[in-house]
Amino acid sequence: MTTEEEKTTPKAGAAKRAMVGRLSWGLADQAASSLTNFAVGIYVARSLGLAAFGVFSLAWVTYGVVLNVSRGLATDPLMVRFSGVPDASWRAAVARASGTALGVGAALGGACLVAGLALGGRVGPAFACLGIVLPALLSQDAWRFAFFAAGAGRKAFVNDMVWGVALVPAMVVATHVGSVPAFVLAWGGSAAVAAAYGWLQSGIRPRLTGARAWLREHRDLGYRYLVENVSNSGASQLRAYGLGAIVGVGAVGVIRGAELLLGPFLALLMGLSLVTVAEAARVLRRAPHRLGVFCLVLGGGQAAAALLWGGALLL
Repeated sequence: MTTEEEKTTPKAGAAKRAMVGRLSWGLADQAASSLTNFAVGIYVARSLGLAAFGVFSLAWVTYGVVLNVSRGLATDPLMVRFSGVPDASWRAAVARASGTALGVGAALGGACLVAGLALGGRVGPAFACLGIVLPALLSQDAWRFAFFAAGAGRKAFVNDMVWGVALVPAMVVATHVGSVPAFVLAWGGSAAVAAAYGWLQSGIRPRLTGARAWLREHRDLGYRYLVENVSNSGASQLRAYGLGAIVGVGAVGVIRGAELLLGPFLALLMGLSLVTVAEAARVLRRAPHRLGVFCLVLGGGQAAAALLWGGALLL
């Protein structure tokens, strides 16, 4: 082995170990997030019953669409273009991206609040409360993406754990109140604790004034991600609204309960997606010829996992 090869091999090994470490933190973070969501869904269903859980699920799927809007416009471009960059560039980008996420939360949260007040009935108060907490929910998610772009998945994991811990007393209080709006506020209020902690972890203040420049500079990626993300989540939202209007909110609760069975596999996919975009960006910068192999291995692994989980559900 030549001296050059001896130098290259340890570097390649260290890079692979670092990648495996980042992937592990991505999976751990998504496991924590998914287990928290699973626990919230089960707890609300058991505490309030099927019909009220259906109302909560309508708010939940609406949050999913808004979350995908925020990711498409703010954090997906951040992951693609500011993964593995110098710290100064990352910090400046995070300030604007997190400000964009906060702005999306404020704008669409205001729309949810107005719609909820106009709807009234059982569904309206839940949507009004969702509008109040949307800025906090989107800010917390933006910090997760920012940390993964920096290769600091451990910080994202800790942030999600803070959210999970804050959820416990919040859910206890909501149980004593015994209403869907109380559970929505508890869910979003605990996210506000994690969002504030993310600010402390990063030491970066979101720049709302930088949102317009961010959208303009990254519109080539942002609008593509927006269309893709909203198309995927919008189908679930339309299905939930249609079921609620035709059959009743109880049917929405039934479907949401069945979807919980997919939770472990979806956690795997989401955990990988949080890390692999950033990793692909790093591979493209450092060794472009390896990008095809990276994507092939990743796609093959996901396909095998889908077959295994599908078989487990059938059995």
